[in-house]
Parts: sequence; structure tokens; C-alpha cells
Amino acid sequence: MATGSTLSGSRPEIRGLQYWMERVLKELDAVRESPDPDAVHDLRVAIRRCRSVAAVMEEVDSDPSWRDMRKLARKLFRQLGELRDTQVLEDWTKNLGPESDAVRERLLSSFLAQEKELQVSALKAVDKFDQKAWKKFERKLHHRSRLVPCDGLAAECLALERLDAAKELHARAMRAEKPEAWHELRIGVKRFRYTVESLLPARYAQWGDQLKRVQDLLGEVHDLDVLAAKIGEIAPELTEACMAWAERITTQRHERIETYRSLAIGERGVWQVWRSELPQAARMAAAAQARLRATAKSLEAHTPRILLISRLSMRLFDGLGRWHADPHLPNKDLRRIVLAAGRLHGIGAGLDAKSPQKAARKYLRSLSLPPGWNEAEWDVMAAVVRYHRGALPDTNSKSFGRFQPEEQKTITLLAGVLRLARALSKCGVLTTKGFAVEKSVEALIVRVPGLVESEQNAATLAAGKYLLESSLGQPLIVKSCPVPGKVLELPKKEEAPPAAAASD
Repeated sequence: MATGSTLSGSRPEIRGLQYWMERVLKELDAVRESPDPDAVHDLRVAIRRCRSVAAVMEEVDSDPSWRDMRKLARKLFRQLGELRDTQVLEDWTKNLGPESDAVRERLLSSFLAQEKELQVSALKAVDKFDQKAWKKFERKLHHRSRLVPCDGLAAECLALERLDAAKELHARAMRAEKPEAWHELRIGVKRFRYTVESLLPARYAQWGDQLKRVQDLLGEVHDLDVLAAKIGEIAPELTEACMAWAERITTQRHERIETYRSLAIGERGVWQVWRSELPQAARMAAAAQARLRATAKSLEAHTPRILLISRLSMRLFDGLGRWHADPHLPNKDLRRIVLAAGRLHGIGAGLDAKSPQKAARKYLRSLSLPPGWNEAEWDVMAAVVRYHRGALPDTNSKSFGRFQPEEQKTITLLAGVLRLARALSKCGVLTTKGFAVEKSVEALIVRVPGLVESEQNAATLAAGKYLLESSLGQPLIVKSCPVPGKVLELPKKEEAPPAAAASD
């Protein structure tokens, strides 16, 4: 449902997850009282919005409650869908065929019989719906949905992903008249619309009418396709009458597709308008990083220590790049990978305490790509997270050996950066202020503010820098340096004892 445009300067109405989960419970009561088309439609819309938000959040939050909530509502949603489809087809039949038409009579008779059966099944599904469990999910997921603040960068990233996916379906539908392509486009637009409505209320205040118009047109195209197929099933012998129906349906379908084309194509088409107002270039990169931060937060991997390791790894990467310590450096694409891996390297503990690195890689590879990333880059980033600690990369292993030699070199280099940053954190380094990389004739020197030189720290650093040294092919010397701005207090000079009194 469109929220409508807002007055200038007013705050758009936010219809987030909590609103729609509460709405489901209210609409359940309405359907119990009377399963008429409006009540069935309203309940189905409320459930669909909840399930759509859950599908979006699953991309940034691994909590199983999102999946469980969708599963809880699935059977009721499908049962209502069958009833709703029958009611809609009944309306189309009444509007498209004259009262004396044989096909019309046969269709209505079939739909009315189905509707009675489906109403009974739908009411049973409503009665069996576990409202108590639904309320528990509402309380928990309302809190977890805050991982992606409304109108924030992470929300923009998720909306952009759905826009790009729907736009691909649009291009496919434009090349084909097949019902399947238009049905998939309808679903893609729905997903985009509900994501914008729930996560970008300010944008939805501007786009709501357009989104609803496009979705309605595509919905009507789908209804007509389903009706055409139904006629062939119910009245195959009424050839002439069926041909007349086919002509009417084709005319109605063509009108709606042409209306959609007029809205969608061109420089001021809706796809261009929507895309132009979502992140691009530098903001798109920032939005993708915000989405990754939301994932880290969801797995409680956004602690001060992890953030420090991320900052240390970036300072180390940039410092090595300034001296061109490796042919791969400096490189903006690799810098983005280091930044993402630094933010996400701690997620494994929240997935599988026994094998955190492997669990992290598996989870990251299951996610959809953030805007601006390609599969090869994302795969390398997941491997860097996998090898930021523990076993070293081994070309004999299946997971590492599948990468090309150049990718293996990149993974080893970036994982080595992250390992050394992690080792510095373990040695008690608390700041990046004053951190610097220098180059001598024989080695690279990493100056670390506040590093305490001890045998234990020396052993930790030796292990932490091994992979990076091996990748660079030259030694790294890690040295302590003062923290800039910190005044070292000199020991106070002891006062001389008072002179002994002269003896008389």
C-alpha cells in the first residue's frame, strides 16, 4: 500500500517490520469474520511485506529467526494466494465476457466451486496459524531490524541490489512476450517496492505512486496470462468462443504492456529515475561498506578490538603501498578488499566456534554481491577472511588451489596484512596514531606507536608477520615508537636530605 506523498518538510510515515507484523494479526481477525476478497487481499499483502523484509534482512543478518518467521507464514500465505487468485480471475471473467457467453458461465461455475473449497482451507490455515510464535518473532526481529537504519546507507545498498535485479528482469521481459518473463519481472518489482517502503520511507514518499502503478500493471498482465491458460483447461472444445476470449485477453494484455513501456522506457522512465536517486560512484562504495558493517554487527563482530585491527590493517596496507613493496600495491580495488575483510574478519565466531574461519568464508560466499563488487573480488575477500588466522594458505588444498596464481598471491598478501594487524592488537597496541612504514636498504620497517618490546610480543609478532614477509619476499622489522602527542614524564629529581646540624 502506498503511503502517499508527504508535505514539504514533514517526516514520511514509516511502515516498517513492526507495523506489518502487527497488521498481520489484525487482518487475521478480519478474515475470520469474513474471507471476502478485500480481507484476503489485505492479509496476504501484510504477510508478503513481512516475508519480503525478512528476505532482505537475511542478506545482512544470519539470525535464523528471519528464516523461521518466513517459514511460519508460508503455508497460510500460499493458501490465501490460491483463494485470492481465484477471486481475481472471477472478477476478470465477469468484466471480459457477456452474461450469455458459454465460456464465461463455465469459468464462473468452476471458480465459484473452487472458491468455496479454498475458503474452507484458508480458514483452517488461519485458525492453525501460531499467533503466539508470531508475536515472539515480532519482539525479537523488531530489535534486529535496527541493524539497518531506515534511510541509511545500508538500506540504500539493499534497495539498490533489488533495483539492479529487477532491472535485469525488465530487460529480459522487453525481449520476450512470454508470460514467464513478465511474471518474474512482477515479482522483482514487488521485492524492490517492499524494500523501499520498509527501509527507505523518504524515497517511498516520492516513488510510492509510481511503484504501485507499475506493480498493478504487471499484476494485471499476469492475471490475464493465468486466465488465458485457465480457459484452455476448462473449455477446450469451445473453439470459436475461446478464440474470441483469446482476442479480448490479448488486447487487454497489450494495452497494459504498452502502458508499462511508456512508464519504463526512456531517459525519464521510472527505472532511470529510481536509479539516479540511489547511490552511485563513491556513495555506492560507502553504501556497500555500510551493508558489510551491518553484517558484522549482526554477528557481534563490531567490537572495539576488531575495529582497531581493521584500522591497523588499512594503515599497514597504505604504508606498504607508498613504498611499492609489492607490484600489486598500491591498488584501490585491493584496498576495498582489505577494508571489507578487516570489518568482517571476526564474524566466524558467531557462526561456528569450532571452525570460525571456514564458517565465515562459507557464509560470505552465500551472500549476494554488494553493488560495485564482482564475484572474483568477493571470492578473494572471503578467502582473505578465511586465512586471516590459523592454517596458512596451501596450494595443495582444494579451496585455495582453485584460485589462479595471481589470485593466490593477492590472498596471501592481504591475509598477511590482516595477520600482522591482528598480532599488533594482541601485543597491546591501542592506536594507529603515529603508525608508519619506512624502507631501508635491506628491509621494510614498521613503526608502531606504544608497542611494548618484550620476548612474548617478539614471538607473537614473528608468527604474525611470517605470511606477509613470505608474500613480499623481504623482511619486516617491527619497531616501537612513541605515541604522538603523549608527553613522557621524566622521573622527579629526588630532593637532597637536609644537612646535618653542625656540632657545637
